[in-house]
Formats: sequence, C-alpha cells, structure tokens
Amino acid sequence: MFKKVTKTILLILLFSFTTLLKAEPVGYETLSPAQPTRNPDKVEIIEFFWYGCPHCYSFEPLLEKWVKELPKNVEFIRQPAVFSDLWGKHAKAYFTAEALGVVDKIHNDFFDAIQNKKQKLETEDELAKFFVAHGVNETEFRSTFNSFLVDSKMRQATATGGRYGITGVPAIIINGKYKTNGPLAGSHEKMLEVIDQLIKQESKSK
Repeated sequence: MFKKVTKTILLILLFSFTTLLKAEPVGYETLSPAQPTRNPDKVEIIEFFWYGCPHCYSFEPLLEKWVKELPKNVEFIRQPAVFSDLWGKHAKAYFTAEALGVVDKIHNDFFDAIQNKKQKLETEDELAKFFVAHGVNETEFRSTFNSFLVDSKMRQATATGGRYGITGVPAIIINGKYKTNGPLAGSHEKMLEVIDQLIKQESKSK
C-alpha cells in the first residue's frame, strides 16, 4: 500500500514538473485586452523609453545591435513615454527628429547629452541649438517642432502608455499581446531573449 501511494505521489510530481516545463516562460506579462498593431502582417515590437532614464541609456547599445539583426517580418517602433512635463519635452524632441528624418543622427547623441553631459535640453531654444549642431536648419526645426503633426503625436503619446499599462521604462510590447521589462525578465539581456522567443511564437501564427 505504501509503495502504491509513493508511486502515485511521484507520478503527480512528475506530471506537475512536466506541466511547468510546458508552461509559458517567465519574463513577460500578457496584455488584456490585446492591442491592435499597425500592420497585421508584421510582428510589432514597441520600445517605450525616456532620454532621462539611465536604464534606457544602458539598454540602448544592446537594443541597437539587436534591432539590426531582426528578421524582415518584424517591425520595430520607438515610442517615447510621457509621464511628466519634462518627459513630454524630450518626447517632443524625438517626434520632431522623426518628422525631420534625423532620428539616426540625434538619437544616441541626445542620450549622451542628457546622461553624460548633463544638458537639460528642455526649452525650444536649447533644442534648436542641439538640432542645428546636427545639421538641421533652425527655421525648419522650429516649424516642425511647433507643427500640427508633432502636436498630434504628442497627444497620442500621452494616452499610449496607459493603453499598454506602462508604468516604467524601458518597456517592450510584443505584437500588442505581451509586455516585458527589466524587472520581469531579470536583466536587459534576458529581455531580448524573451522578446526573441515571443517573436518566434508570433511569427508562427502569422
């Protein structure tokens, strides 16, 4: 009788262990409800960030290298988070760079200016000076900075973080269904591993 009970317990433990192995990997949360993506034919990856965030700054080199190796069916989107007036000013700078087509020119330097050079880059004049130093015409910068397009993107950005349940950065949304960040994954390197795994999963369902 004792042997039978022991065997039953062992079978239950083995089944439980096997079930855990098959369970969803740790390192992310499932969004409820799932959010629509821009292109249903692509696996959409959204990075929420802030230039004033040291964690975003340390994550950027890893992320930049990772983005260059993404498969063609993946669309990567940077999304500045807006949690305060200061965050909003930096987000507006990003959207201005995006509208001018100079994100690749200013993105890393903007991080460096704030994180290492301790520049504030908050006012329009400070930002104009920064953009001019990167080859942008000042009149064109000011026109774009105060444009309806950038203003519209700012209004959308204010609401977007809440829609995905973003409470901190850096945070990554995978195909409108999943969210990961440093605390969930354990490290920046683990974040990318989690994202890669979910990209493969979502690619199979396309």
